Amino acid sequence: MEIELKNQLNDNNIEVEKEQKSFLETTLGGIINTGLDVGIKFLLPDFIEDGVIEIKNAILKDGFKEGLNTAIDEAIDLGKSALGIVTGKFDDINQMQKAVETGGIIDSISKGIDLALNKINENGKISNNIINVIKKGKNLILDNISSNIEEMIVDQENQINSFQNSIENWKDAFERQDFDLMENEMKNINGFLEKIMPLENLIKDARKVENIHNIIKNNNKNFNINSLELEAAKALA
Repeated sequence: MEIELKNQLNDNNIEVEKEQKSFLETTLGGIINTGLDVGIKFLLPDFIEDGVIEIKNAILKDGFKEGLNTAIDEAIDLGKSALGIVTGKFDDINQMQKAVETGGIIDSISKGIDLALNKINENGKISNNIINVIKKGKNLILDNISSNIEEMIVDQENQINSFQNSIENWKDAFERQDFDLMENEMKNINGFLEKIMPLENLIKDARKVENIHNIIKNNNKNFNINSLELEAAKALA
């Protein structure tokens, strides 16, 4: 039984780690992509959209050996190692923020841009004038990306606070046996889960609420839940 429990805990850690990895690749990848797009447009205001996209794609292709996701993963893993995170997963947003900062993701992006511009220059894909403009304005691009990452972290904190408020609102509605309000908060909870970084404690809280909610819903909104059903619902989270 002890071995089975340890295996289950390890499986949960791996699953949450995978979900967090996917979230960060998507979120940070989008921020970096947008930061390059906005920065190049600012540095080259006379360029049409297709020209900006071509330059941006060239930087992304030539700047990161295995693609953008690898650069993100390596920076995050380095940050985790520096923080001593042995489970492989983040327990809260503060850990994620520190890992991003410690892992040097901005430095990785900076090196990637330098590498890309040098390769582009060697291949003659883009004129030297354009390359020099981007090199001189690289810090503007990096500052924009860094600022957007900070905004993302603040937004995550706000979303998590709102999620936790919805959990409490659901519990209050449950105590008052107000199923309509419970249903509304359940929709809010599921909506927040799609936006926030997967954190194990938040997922468990949501699943406990959802399990109890479904028992009541499937029982014609009958709130007479026995203690065995209640414990089973919590255990399934």
